[in-house]
Amino acid sequence: MSGQEPLAIVGVGCRLPGGVASLSDLEALLREGRSGIVAVPEERWDAAALYHPDFHKRGHLQALRGGFIENVSSFDAGFFGIAPKEALRMDPQQRLILETSFEAVEDAGIPLSELAGSRTSCFVGAGSHDYGTIQTERVQIGPTSNTGAAGSIISNRVSFMFDLRGPSATVDTACSSALVALHLACRSIWDGSADCAFAGGVNLILRPESSLGFSKGGYLSPDCECRAFSDHANGYVRSEGAAMALLVPLSQAERRGLRVHGVVLATVLNQDGRTPGMTMPSREAQEAMLREAYGQAGVEPD
Repeated sequence: MSGQEPLAIVGVGCRLPGGVASLSDLEALLREGRSGIVAVPEERWDAAALYHPDFHKRGHLQALRGGFIENVSSFDAGFFGIAPKEALRMDPQQRLILETSFEAVEDAGIPLSELAGSRTSCFVGAGSHDYGTIQTERVQIGPTSNTGAAGSIISNRVSFMFDLRGPSATVDTACSSALVALHLACRSIWDGSADCAFAGGVNLILRPESSLGFSKGGYLSPDCECRAFSDHANGYVRSEGAAMALLVPLSQAERRGLRVHGVVLATVLNQDGRTPGMTMPSREAQEAMLREAYGQAGVEPD
């Protein structure tokens, strides 16, 4: 075992498909076997006009449904002390991360004032830039357009708003973005550059172009159902949401009597290297990563 102290997840805030706005909501959805997959909301795009069962058909995609969250345009700017004009320019992903970070602190039962000026890090996984594309129309550009659309600001909004002095970065490693953010957050505590950390991810699907691209690659499930590890798997379903976790050393959580949602024993990061295709994983690399993680954690794979 590596000897590094286990880290406790003491607070969580989330917005996920299926009306999930808390961990208890998520537990209920899973327990009841409900699905968060719904028809594409009308305000996103005209799903029927873009649909075609043959994903090869130019300008069309084969998905009529996805995992969408509600009211992504709603935001209490005054609560965060943000001027209405600036809030209009903010990527909704920034707003969601602010809200879920605040809720993670609230869930942990830690006074927000305690974090101000502290060595608290913030790492957020985010790879979608739909709102930035929408904001590029020249007539809409204003003094807060750049900070409103920049991916780097997603994590830095939290650090700025709560006066956090630890490392802060937005991470884009495609599908693994949020997990890599968690890895970096844990490492920031283990290497001594932070005393506690925020870690999470956000994704919003505001335009159809990325979905079109994934459809053309044959990645999307034509019946909009995920069947991971099944012989009947036929693609995946694009979904959106946001979640942020607050982590502290386990000994601190126990000393303070904080509720512990989960414990992180080790995190490991590697890369697939050269595979038959850019989007194809490497079984060997993933096995090596898992073996190293189990070894560091001192946990038997079974």
